[in-house]
Amino acid sequence: MAPPARGKRAESAPPERNHDRNSASQRYRRAFSPLTLRILAVNVLALAILVGGLLYLGRYQDRLIESELEALLTEARIFAGAIGEAAVTRDGDETNDLSHDLARQMVRRLVETTDTRTRLFDPFGRLIADSRVLIGPGGVVQIEELPPPVQGGWPTRLAIDIYDRIVNALPSRDKFPVFREGPDQVANHYEDVVRALTGDLSASVWTTSDHGMILTVAVPVQRFKQVLGAVMLSRGGAQIDAAIRSVRLDILKVFAVALAVTVLLSFYLAGTIARPIRKLAAAADHVRRGHGRHHEIPDFSRRGDEIGDLSGALRDMTAALWLRMDAIESFAADVAHEIKNPLTSLRSAVETVARVRDPDQQRRLMSIIEDDIQRMDRLISDISNASRLDAELSRAETEPVDIGRMLRMLTDIHETTAAERAAPRVLLDLPTGADLTVPGLEGRLVQVFQNIIANALSFSPPDGTVAVSARATGEFVEVTVADQGPGMPEGKLEAIFDRFYTERPAGEKFGTHSGLGLSISKQIVDAHGGEIFARNRHADSEPDAAEVRGAVFTVRLPRHRND
Repeated sequence: MAPPARGKRAESAPPERNHDRNSASQRYRRAFSPLTLRILAVNVLALAILVGGLLYLGRYQDRLIESELEALLTEARIFAGAIGEAAVTRDGDETNDLSHDLARQMVRRLVETTDTRTRLFDPFGRLIADSRVLIGPGGVVQIEELPPPVQGGWPTRLAIDIYDRIVNALPSRDKFPVFREGPDQVANHYEDVVRALTGDLSASVWTTSDHGMILTVAVPVQRFKQVLGAVMLSRGGAQIDAAIRSVRLDILKVFAVALAVTVLLSFYLAGTIARPIRKLAAAADHVRRGHGRHHEIPDFSRRGDEIGDLSGALRDMTAALWLRMDAIESFAADVAHEIKNPLTSLRSAVETVARVRDPDQQRRLMSIIEDDIQRMDRLISDISNASRLDAELSRAETEPVDIGRMLRMLTDIHETTAAERAAPRVLLDLPTGADLTVPGLEGRLVQVFQNIIANALSFSPPDGTVAVSARATGEFVEVTVADQGPGMPEGKLEAIFDRFYTERPAGEKFGTHSGLGLSISKQIVDAHGGEIFARNRHADSEPDAAEVRGAVFTVRLPRHRND
């Protein structure tokens, strides 16, 4: 029976990853992005609120009602004056009395050219005449005014019906009382007539059961200051509604044009924002899922806005990630190479010691094995410290560090034991009263100067000196460490900061240094925004002189700002 094929399962992507890819592709293929909908909603909502406020037209409606009531009062005064002059008779006792027949004829003639309903009441509140009621041989005929026919087809009627429903829902109609008209009309049914019979003018606005509007006015009919009755005029608010409807339709036309422009501009604005962001997101997703470096982040830096800044930041971040991956790959290769050398030596010594019978040779081989093991232990420890350095530098918070105090402490520690070990002396030169404070991590900066001073001491003769000085130069604090050793090869002044590079003094035991000290120091200085470099110190301070009197390391760190 054939064994199960294990390679097929490894070739298929995990379902979670396929789900993420499908979700990402669906996000980038959406017809309308959420950002587009938000921009459209904000712009349209603001325009709709503005138009809604304009469509309310409360003050405009009030002015129209006031104008209509004034015209109706003027008309009522004319009617009352005419009736008071032409329809009044005098009785035997020389009292004025209102003739019902003459009054009805006057009312009928006065309303022939108007659409106003006129009612006349006697002093006792009884209805004398009504322009909507005709009395003839056939009896009483009630006249009702029909609404004007609607122009257009069913779309127009539907639009007007919707408009009426919306307008009727507005709170402006709720502030008027409902007009109720009983079958037997008497003065007590109408507040305006009651006030007119007392000699006052009265005007009111009412609403009907079908949400229509009625304007009523009442004036007294007088003859020599004697109230002989009251004339009540009423008129529907169709003209007011028509005027308001016309204004609202004009506003809606402007709104339609503004809405179209707003929608187009919103889509354009959303396109200039959402489309580049979508491209950046898609490119970032391709970089995340892709293999190799053929996927690039689009460059929108020409825009000169925040999206251009985002594009530049993403491009820089991607470049930094590739550099970091290159550094990790190079670091892994260097580590493998450095570990392989002592392992090869260790393997050779172990294989040889098993075949050698000479005790002296066995002791020498065991010494080699012990040295290789110590070298590997030291190398692994330094590699572990170097691998943790990036994470520590990115997480830790910086604080003000006094470089002068730090160098003085390191010098004092060395000088206390230098005489016992016959080691070179360290001479410190610090300016008086200078501010040598930098922002940084004190522990890591101590490590930098310990490495540089220890490196200078290892190359200087036992009776020599190492000169350490610091000074403030503009926006930086500059520290120099000069030794009296043989110097460095001119072509290796930059290579000495590479990982695992070693250039040790003659006679020093092989394998006592991992070659990571200066590399770690440069990494720490770079993380603090500074720089470190080396040069040879020549005789008479001439760079072209043949005699080299030592090496000089210079560290420059940004000064602390007291903002």
